[in-house]
Amino acid sequence: MLLDLRRGLIALLAFTVLVGIAYPLVVTGVGQVAFRGAANGSMVQRDGRTVGSSLIGQAFDDPRYFWGRPSAAGDGYDPTASGASNLGPTSAKLDQQVRRRLADLLEANPGTTAAQVPSELVTASGSGLDPDISPAAADFQVNRVARARGLDPAAVARLVDQHTRGRTLGVLGEPRVNVLELNMALDRLR
Repeated sequence: MLLDLRRGLIALLAFTVLVGIAYPLVVTGVGQVAFRGAANGSMVQRDGRTVGSSLIGQAFDDPRYFWGRPSAAGDGYDPTASGASNLGPTSAKLDQQVRRRLADLLEANPGTTAAQVPSELVTASGSGLDPDISPAAADFQVNRVARARGLDPAAVARLVDQHTRGRTLGVLGEPRVNVLELNMALDRLR
């Protein structure tokens, strides 16, 4: 019995060192060497100051900026409370939220109709932290942003096209526009 106990303790110590210490150190080292930006949160800098992460959405409500998806994470875009609202399609509360968001978008984007509003601009994502919107959601906002900044809509549309990323590896996901990076490019466009 003592021999079995000894073998068990040796196995426990060996696996603790291997899986609890060596493996995390190797994975962290590889991440820092091969994927330094992503491993450190993909932080976005402007004028030497961190303004956000390209992986976590932020609240933009100024008409001069593109707006991302609504957030159900905490009080909005709270990374410590990431998660969906868990409201189903028959939820009166969800219906109320969508109607309010739709009304706000139509008011902020005069001349548009409810049929033109991409659904992602009125519904929160599963994480509540999406940093990206579809090219259609960005295109929907071009006229509002151009008008608020006194810019030519064609110039703003070109900026959206320049910041549209294709599918990952050509087949995964959908084309997307990072809202933070697009808004920073807008500020540089002045």
